[in-house]
Amino acid sequence: MLDFTQIISVTLILFSVIDILGSIPIIIDLRKKVGHVQSEKATLVAGVLMILFLFAGDNLLGLFGIDVGSFAIAGSIIMFIIGMEMILGRNFFKNEPTAANNSSVVPIAFPLIAGAGTLTTLISIKAEYDEVNILVGIIINLGFVYLVLKSTNWLERKIGEGGIGILQKIFGIILLSIAIKLFKDNIANL
Repeated sequence: MLDFTQIISVTLILFSVIDILGSIPIIIDLRKKVGHVQSEKATLVAGVLMILFLFAGDNLLGLFGIDVGSFAIAGSIIMFIIGMEMILGRNFFKNEPTAANNSSVVPIAFPLIAGAGTLTTLISIKAEYDEVNILVGIIINLGFVYLVLKSTNWLERKIGEGGIGILQKIFGIILLSIAIKLFKDNIANL
């Protein structure tokens, strides 16, 4: 049954974990490297991943013999590397010619939007919130993600080149911190 309080709580939890506003510098940088970012495709793929994990996450990971903690640790390592790229201005991931077609999926849909933190959170909050309210929270967040992805050109013009560089360094440090926290929390539980 729909519960407005649960929907608000889930929406805020997912909004803070997804942190699409913090990903703006990454998205702008990626767009400069590969050209166009397909907002619709990235949002749709992230939505499918989140809904799939909401209903079948534990079983899907179990199928491969992976526990939630190990999945979160792997995701935290990817987030750590992306954070290092942002801070150091170096590319650790090799850009392949076919990557431009898939850049909306990796790294935007996964791991930035529907990353290990988001997917682990979805599995965790099922114990406290009804699935239908979590589903509504996912849809609200996907709407916001789509708006941010669509407006990156406008945001880039308003913030400027210098502002983007500063934001990239700040959010790179934040992303590193989130990755380390995710790693630390999950390595302790293994």
